[in-house]
Amino acid sequence: MNVKVNDNVLVIAGKDKGVQGKVLATSPKANTVTVEGVRIQKKHEKARKANETSKIVEVPGPIDASNVMVVCPVCGKATRVKHSEVDGKKARVCKFCNAVLDKAYSKKAAAKAAAAAEEAPKKRTRKRAAKAAAPAEESVENAENK
Repeated sequence: MNVKVNDNVLVIAGKDKGVQGKVLATSPKANTVTVEGVRIQKKHEKARKANETSKIVEVPGPIDASNVMVVCPVCGKATRVKHSEVDGKKARVCKFCNAVLDKAYSKKAAAKAAAAAEEAPKKRTRKRAAKAAAPAEESVENAENK
C-alpha cells in the first residue's frame, strides 16, 4: 500500500470522486484508508455520564486504497507513487517531478540541496577604511568654516 497517514489524497472512484482530503487512518490488512470528509457515516453515541446527552455523530468511513491517489505537495498533481533510493534508503517519489513524498526524507533532501547550492560560505570583510575616511572629511570642512 503506497498511502500513509497524513498524506493528501484525491479520491478517483466512487460516490466521493474528485474530493481531496487528508488520510486519517490506514488498514494495510484490509487495504483500506480513512480520508477526512469522504464516505461520511452517521454513528449514534450513547451518553456515558450523567451530564452528557446522546447524539448522532458524523464519522468518515474507510474506502479501498485503490480508489485514492497521493497528491504531490510540490507540483499539486495526483500521482502514482514511484519508489527510489534517497540517502541510501527507499523512499516514495512523485512520477511527474521526482519530488520526495515522505516528509522525513524530503527535509533531508532539501537540506542537502541547500548545502550543495551554498558550497563555500562567503568571506566577511570589514569596511574600516570607509569609516575612517568619513570623519577626516568632516574635520576638513569644519576647519574651513571656522
